Amino acid sequence: MTRYIFITGGVVSSLGKGITSASLGALLEARGLKITLIKLDPYINVDPGTMSPFQHGEVFVTEDGAETDMDLGHYERFARVVMKRHNNLTTGRIYAEIIRKERHGDYLGATVQVIPHITDEIKKSIKRAAENYDDKLDIVLVEIGGTVGDIESLPFLEAIRQMRMELGVSNTLFIHLTLVPYINAAHELKTKPTQHSVKELRSIGIQPDILFCRSLQVLPHGAREKIALFTNVESRAVISLPDVENVYGIPLLLHQQQVDDIVVEKLGIIAKTADLALWQEIIANTKNYVRVINIAMVGKYVDLIDAYKSVNEALCHAGIHTATKVNINFIDAEEIEAQGTKLLEGASGILIPGGFGKRGVEGMIIAAQYARERSIPYLGICLGMQIAVIEFARHIANWSDANSTEFDATTVHPVVGLVAEWLDASGKKERRMANDDLGGTMRLGAQKCALEPGTKIHAIYNKSIIAERYRHRYEVNSNLIRELVKLGLKISGISCDQHLIESIELPNHPWFIGCQFHPEFTSNPREGHPIFIDFVKSCS
Repeated sequence: MTRYIFITGGVVSSLGKGITSASLGALLEARGLKITLIKLDPYINVDPGTMSPFQHGEVFVTEDGAETDMDLGHYERFARVVMKRHNNLTTGRIYAEIIRKERHGDYLGATVQVIPHITDEIKKSIKRAAENYDDKLDIVLVEIGGTVGDIESLPFLEAIRQMRMELGVSNTLFIHLTLVPYINAAHELKTKPTQHSVKELRSIGIQPDILFCRSLQVLPHGAREKIALFTNVESRAVISLPDVENVYGIPLLLHQQQVDDIVVEKLGIIAKTADLALWQEIIANTKNYVRVINIAMVGKYVDLIDAYKSVNEALCHAGIHTATKVNINFIDAEEIEAQGTKLLEGASGILIPGGFGKRGVEGMIIAAQYARERSIPYLGICLGMQIAVIEFARHIANWSDANSTEFDATTVHPVVGLVAEWLDASGKKERRMANDDLGGTMRLGAQKCALEPGTKIHAIYNKSIIAERYRHRYEVNSNLIRELVKLGLKISGISCDQHLIESIELPNHPWFIGCQFHPEFTSNPREGHPIFIDFVKSCS
């Protein structure tokens, strides 16, 4: 029978439930168990697709095209799992389904209420996600977003309380992540916030089996004993999670405190001893570097680094596999507009990630021109590829007004635009958006792309057909780019239906690649990603 581990958070948000859940998943996987992870998000949005990155951080795109919480990126990086749409549930999706059923008459005239209708739908959705795998799962880790005490998360907490009653103690496990703050003036760690958080959880019927206690330093034995006494959790199950230098060391940290032994014991599972050689090797490689490079990441959301979480991690992974310490210098594109290219001086390479809207675009174009003219390695992802095409059109083709219709609807040279704006009537007009909604209407998920033999990107992948994940609405104009190709721009990747430009490069440049897809979504510390690895090598 599949067992369930429920991970909740208390005291404050941003304690790292996602990374902790992913690390536990990796640790259980190292013991030979088949696992998956699910994220329950209390917000009313159907998904984070229309949220500002400043509000929510990165939107992680799954293989099947769902726009999901960034924690699903942590899950894929730590565990050998592929996230799907059903691995991220939101209050918005649950309520939308309930209302659809009510309008359809599925409730036979009953008054629709939070209990049992909402909680039943949550439980069904969790179980459906667990059943959506070909092989039988040993454990499903379910992370509940938000903080205990929030009104929004109460239906989810009630649902998992009911699952404990229905499935039994031997098939469910509650883990609670809290904060143990250090008061500098008193030189003391304070356990009271954790006590109150567990009290809040117990008041709604949930007794945690394991406590993960976040702190600046390792919890002393006395503090763990005190927490155990006041929370009714055995002392060995009070786990210290101090700040670490590298998050990929967390599986090792959990194993050192025998968390995996406690979990399999409480769930009655027989599993092999954990093989953590891979994680030990990863941590060793992060410390044993032979070169240092500085990447200038020119973006729109640099005030919140989590907006580019997968890109940051993909660069880190490339560093692991090339014995390189990668320093990322986050540069606001608007600052380049104001201060010029002096902000780019000393950069080993320039990377422009994805983004939406006009703000900062001119600064990105300046950065792309700087990389092209100075022969500095350049990687443009999604918007970053479109920026490279616009810059080339302006300064090589001398189309001074060249732009994307996203930024200038009246440009005479729309080198980037909606497909329906430039594809002729014989060329798949059905690609036009079906409605005016913004959520879920982009080109999303894994798509196949054909790479041109003899190009740099073909050599990087060493294959002719690849599949990468996409999240965009605007495309490079296939009609106008033909003129740019005559001037030296190389189309190195195209969609398998031959209509969409998927990657470009400059043959007369040491390393200049733009890709419409997001390679960062499939990078992990075990293997890295070939594009990022080659980019980092070129920057050395």
